[in-house]
Amino acid sequence: MSSPSPVTGADVAAARQERAASRRTAGESSFQVEFEHGRWRHMGWALVSAGLGVLLLWKLGVVGKAVGIILLGVSALHLFRFARTLFHAAGRIEVRDDTIDLPAGLCRKGSHAVPFDQVRHAFFLRRAVPWSSTGLILVIETGDRVFTYPRDWFSSDSDQRRVALALNRRLGRL
Repeated sequence: MSSPSPVTGADVAAARQERAASRRTAGESSFQVEFEHGRWRHMGWALVSAGLGVLLLWKLGVVGKAVGIILLGVSALHLFRFARTLFHAAGRIEVRDDTIDLPAGLCRKGSHAVPFDQVRHAFFLRRAVPWSSTGLILVIETGDRVFTYPRDWFSSDSDQRRVALALNRRLGRL
């Protein structure tokens, strides 16, 4: 089979679909990648910020008390996140033959079953990540939503790469 002309772009989409179909029939199996939660990290931040907040409320003046109240709020947020890890499993991405199950977030119940024809892109953000996140954020774009999965949620980089590789193969990009 000859490759489509890069100048005219003739049959580029048809060639991609044909390659994707041949890879699907070549024995790609379904798999799942489990997430990992940072349960004790949340508890540690909750304890440290609560202790510091109480200390600021007790020893300092008006500005220190305001900062102490903010730290107590941060502590409550981390306690909520810790409690959520106790009530819900961390979640998983499950790649099947015709759909992919994508969780809405870490330690949330339910997931979204997305057919492969609705998946548009799967890629990594390496540099344009928030300062509070570790690098490599897996981004999966579907027809109506964008799912982002930070590196912290996976047990290793290879799990992230495995999902992205499987999706890009089925999209006909690899």
